[in-house]
Amino acid sequence: MSKHVPSSVAAVVALALSVSAAPPPPASSPTATAPATMPTTAPLIPPSTTRPQPNVRFPWSPDQRDGTYRNPIICADYSDPDVVRDGQDYWLVASSFTCTPALPILHSRDLVNWTIVNHAVRNLPDPRGLFHTVRHGEGVWAPAIRKHAGKFWIFFPMPDEGIYVTTADDPRGKWSEPHLLVAGKGLIDPCPLWDDDGKAYLVHAYARSRAGIKDILRVRPMAPDASKLLGEGQVVYSDPPGQPTLEGPKFLKRDGWYYISAPAGGVATGWQLILRSRNVFGPYEPKKVLEQGPTPINGPHQGAIVDTPDGNQWWFVHFQDADAYGRITHLQPVTWQDGWPLMGTDTDGNGVGEPVLKHAKPRVSGDVPPAVPPAVPQTSDDFEGEVLALQWQWQANHSPDWASLSARKGSIRLPAVPAPANLADVPSLLLQKLPAREFSVETKVELTATSPAVQAGLAMIGAKHAALVVQPAEGGGARVALLVNNEPVATMPAEGRALRLRIQVRDGGICTFAVAGEGGPFAPIGGTFQATPGRWVGAKVGIFCRSTDPAAAPESNHADFDYFRFAATE
Repeated sequence: MSKHVPSSVAAVVALALSVSAAPPPPASSPTATAPATMPTTAPLIPPSTTRPQPNVRFPWSPDQRDGTYRNPIICADYSDPDVVRDGQDYWLVASSFTCTPALPILHSRDLVNWTIVNHAVRNLPDPRGLFHTVRHGEGVWAPAIRKHAGKFWIFFPMPDEGIYVTTADDPRGKWSEPHLLVAGKGLIDPCPLWDDDGKAYLVHAYARSRAGIKDILRVRPMAPDASKLLGEGQVVYSDPPGQPTLEGPKFLKRDGWYYISAPAGGVATGWQLILRSRNVFGPYEPKKVLEQGPTPINGPHQGAIVDTPDGNQWWFVHFQDADAYGRITHLQPVTWQDGWPLMGTDTDGNGVGEPVLKHAKPRVSGDVPPAVPPAVPQTSDDFEGEVLALQWQWQANHSPDWASLSARKGSIRLPAVPAPANLADVPSLLLQKLPAREFSVETKVELTATSPAVQAGLAMIGAKHAALVVQPAEGGGARVALLVNNEPVATMPAEGRALRLRIQVRDGGICTFAVAGEGGPFAPIGGTFQATPGRWVGAKVGIFCRSTDPAAAPESNHADFDYFRFAATE
């Protein structure tokens, strides 16, 4: 049955378009403190109550090398994914919030094996002049990527600024400076459609935190060159009782039908909805096509419907909210039945698909599997390159002098950038996404500083955070401390100038910490720590060098990191 949009809803939306929404509540900043002492056996924060999940240990490879794959295809926080196929190549983009470089671009030839190849935006557009600081939960939200008129287009929302567009001839190459397509607070999750008659449209949703409304999808006419919108368009769907938290729409046209694929029901607990109509402005008919069912994959939704090069197979790339691990990426088979894209497998017979944990790989060529070599997004780094590897991101708009790969060959040098006392608010943290549910990560650091205000180390960052910190001691020498939410909970003297720091992560995000001299065994420090997600992002792990005293000049106070290596847990 077609869903009628009540006139009262349309009136609310019109009002929101003409009146600026009230400023959003302040983004949450981690400020919780920890006890001054910590027992070595009790967790500082109770473990989260996440659902039992598949055992994903580092090194995780979704490709089983026998013609099958297992989910997740990417066990890392590439949230709100969208994918476009161009010939034999698939290109994926994801939200990046305030991390820079922004808008990561991944490449695959088979939808299973992915590597990072670029970022579309170096630093965020900043009309408010705020993104030199950490703005938790702001920045780039769910993007869309398309190929049209011989070039690639990425549409991305910044919920406090508006909707932007950037283009490139080659996803691996240089992207244009972002163009502000439409300004406005709370305009999110845009996706374009270029129709057969040359006309263009944009569908988007609303963020209640900024616009005061949600559960509404609007389609607006757009100039074909995406230079501007051509009117307000129409609200095409709203059903808050039946489809709450409706967002993340993606446009598709097939066999004369207009489809809008959209998640509903909430990030961690929702489902995938398909809307279809013979008219771009509706009315649209709804159908739920994917839900958790009896599987462990909660909230299977929001992503891209794509086909294989021969058009014989269709697939759905989507995320699963995995708590501290962020929104990890899954791949579901799609079967078209009576004009509807049914996803996954309907194991309980209720007419709605459930996610698969293992399946035959997409048939992207006539070659005998494996036609595409196994691959995963990059992780470990020995800092041998001339530019910073693509897996790294800063926490805010960054400066090129925050790191050097040439000051000491084979290492990365991080100067002691003046920074806030709260570690989670430090823009110059150099971080990565967590690569599996269980892993170990180790780095070797040598601190060249005399001021006790200078700290360098290895950190796990989320709403709660913990870090192994090396800093000069009063009266000479150095010490190592485990900081939890900025409070020291354990300390030990540093043995030598170069130290190895390690975090081991067990399933569920339970972290333990250890320190070693240049050649000695690791010694544990402190107890366990529960990693937690940040604001709309998973926890991140990485390195830093900072100063809480602006007088401690970065030129003479820095840290050299020899490597950053992931491994299986012991």
